[in-house]
Amino acid sequence: MTSTLRGGTLRLPATEPPQDGPLPILHGTRVRPGITGADPEMTAQIGYGQPYSLLPYTPQDGYSRTRHERELPVVVLENSQLTATFLPGYGGRLWSLEHRPSGRELLHRNPILQPANLALRDAWLAGGVEWNLGATGHWPLTCSPLHAVRLTRADGTPMVRLYEFERMRRLLLQIDAWLPEDSPVLFVRVTIRNPAPAEAPVYWWSNIAVPEGPGVRVVAPADRAHHFDYTAELRVVGFPVLDGIDRSYTDDVPRSADYFFEIPSGERRWIAALDTEGRGLVQTSTDLLRGRKLFHWGTGPGGRRWQEWLSGPGSRYLEIQAGLARTQLEHVPMPGNTSWSWVEAYGLLEADPDRVHGTWDEARSAVSEALERLVPREALEEQAEGFSGQAVRLAHGSGWAALEAAAGALPELDGLPYGEMGEEQAPWAELLASGRLPVGDPPAAPVTGPRWRALLEAHPADWHARYHLGLARYADGDTEGARTAWKESLSLRRTPWTLRCLAESLRLETGESPRHEDESPRHETDGGVRLETDGARAEVAELLVEACALAPRVPELAVETLHALLAAGRPADALALIDGLPAGQRSRGRVQLIETQAALDAGDLERAGQVLTSGIEVDNLREGEISLDAVWFAYHERRLSGTGPVTPELAERARRENPLPSRYDFRMQVSE
Repeated sequence: MTSTLRGGTLRLPATEPPQDGPLPILHGTRVRPGITGADPEMTAQIGYGQPYSLLPYTPQDGYSRTRHERELPVVVLENSQLTATFLPGYGGRLWSLEHRPSGRELLHRNPILQPANLALRDAWLAGGVEWNLGATGHWPLTCSPLHAVRLTRADGTPMVRLYEFERMRRLLLQIDAWLPEDSPVLFVRVTIRNPAPAEAPVYWWSNIAVPEGPGVRVVAPADRAHHFDYTAELRVVGFPVLDGIDRSYTDDVPRSADYFFEIPSGERRWIAALDTEGRGLVQTSTDLLRGRKLFHWGTGPGGRRWQEWLSGPGSRYLEIQAGLARTQLEHVPMPGNTSWSWVEAYGLLEADPDRVHGTWDEARSAVSEALERLVPREALEEQAEGFSGQAVRLAHGSGWAALEAAAGALPELDGLPYGEMGEEQAPWAELLASGRLPVGDPPAAPVTGPRWRALLEAHPADWHARYHLGLARYADGDTEGARTAWKESLSLRRTPWTLRCLAESLRLETGESPRHEDESPRHETDGGVRLETDGARAEVAELLVEACALAPRVPELAVETLHALLAAGRPADALALIDGLPAGQRSRGRVQLIETQAALDAGDLERAGQVLTSGIEVDNLREGEISLDAVWFAYHERRLSGTGPVTPELAERARRENPLPSRYDFRMQVSE
């Protein structure tokens, strides 16, 4: 059977697609684990490249837990051995890889499409192979469309090219995938281009979800790993045995964890997840893709609940991953005007089961030998780049690359189309053409970068241009310059958008918890001294109360205002605001969770109990968030203590007599 490439549709239960919200993401990322055993290169790369903010992006939210049958556009590659199905509308994700002779699905093919709050911008999907470019976490375009075109390789094999402009790092991403005739592996070539003269921090991980079950063993060519769990500590451990447990089998380990394999120099790069018969998915690559990782949710109540939350009941998975760095805490410096490329291969590996499930040395040798038979190391190096003929459009991405090309910031992309600018890009195209940014309310979608900042710095003063100038300055780390621009904007017109940015920048500097109790502050002042003052919290709350009054039907703004009121010690005002919200906002799980906490803070146990026991479902619950279990136990502690103090003995009694319901148990910290 010759290789084919076609478009089609995938039908499955799915919620509505996430929507880009109106509020720019001012916070960045910061990962500061206790580093043990890291060499100088890893230590330097952990401290390098964490973005000050996630601008120009806004959150992707607005989804729910209600699903109905939907048809999603797909791109399908097929030969006699494999069928590979891609979702161009969701970050180009490889959704399914089926071994045709056996009918076996090699990936975790999620039976539902259910976004959840695990990505940098919120919305994320479990399953398949996710391509991650940007910063520590699931990338900004994981639930966004990519451009897709059909090309033909020099030998006549059809190839799909997925590509887009990643706006935070300002990098061009290109993913080529093809199946040569009768090939037992899918080839994927990834190319990252830094078109700017300046160095860029780069983060890449191919995130591969595979079925988890009894007897599945994860094997990689290493005997040490950097172990990272939810205690925020990174340490070097022997692998696979840790604390007397073989961690290469994940189906009976209670705690979730990450293991970043330390693959010796010169060893071939690969990772596999194999069942009791020695069969399963293998991923390998050329040497530039250096890192390999195992992640599992663990078998504790929280881990099981998260698996069910993401994939439905009875659909367990683990992740095997491949990255540019050795850990996901690192960013790699990429010089300006540079391209990096590597080739990956995915396929069904079959090895001697007795050796796969024997000693660790036997398992590694068995997989290495079987991999060499499946796809020799040299075969990856021989997969030369090149195509012929005209590109045939299969799917449309965004218009941002077209806008940047018009601004002279992007080069020609091998003659491929950048797409067309749409409504989001129209105000900025007008700025390029006339030197004036049209005034809009709500404001235009944010842009960042030196070209746009220069145009905004020279722009005549109006509230809209000054609002965007503040965002451009903030993205560059110029916090004071941003606030100056926002204050100028407010002097021209008081808008909810500028008020919110001023409040958010102040909140981040004070170190106030963002939206969930478990999240740590993103910014610190010089010397690490946080400005945690009642005055600052009060100012943040006042700014947001005014903003919310000007835009009462923006749910995201209402939630931020409610959190600010609680932080400022104003639970009664938070409850009053909730009472005045439109019904659609008040019924949201996130608002109900805040209402419960506000009622507890105000001493209204009856109201807190009514909301809590009615059943709260927070659609965008954050991974690692502790708010549901915290508010459950806080309510029962207060109920038992009455007007008295909550002693350790009373807290223990509350937990013993009122165990956390499974629907609220997303806790990742469990003992082994």
